[in-house]
Amino acid sequence: QVPLVESGGGSVQAGGSLRLSCAASRSTGSYGVMAWFRQFPGKEREGIATIRITTGVTYYVNSVKGRFSISRDNAETTLYLQMNSLKPEDTAMYYCAASGVPFLTLIPSRYNTWGQGTQVTVSS
Repeated sequence: QVPLVESGGGSVQAGGSLRLSCAASRSTGSYGVMAWFRQFPGKEREGIATIRITTGVTYYVNSVKGRFSISRDNAETTLYLQMNSLKPEDTAMYYCAASGVPFLTLIPSRYNTWGQGTQVTVSS
């Protein structure tokens, strides 16, 4: 069983919105922290938003702060990334990830559970 499955990617024009979902095969409450990463072609995967599961505290990198919002549902089955005011430079493959560590982090090596990714393409 795939532990994390992303969906919601697609093509949108600049200024538009998308909501990515990450369905978990087990309760998200069993993780310490979850995050969204993105990867540009030929580049390393970079973390953009993270949420501490127990407290709901979030952290965003500057490039998405004020435009993107990470959240999880009350049923503890799904992680979301609401993306507004999308720009062409947001075009990338987006991944959700989960970890048992009890603190906010956007370091990829801290995460041991990953989804397969969903492509987001923003046209100008």
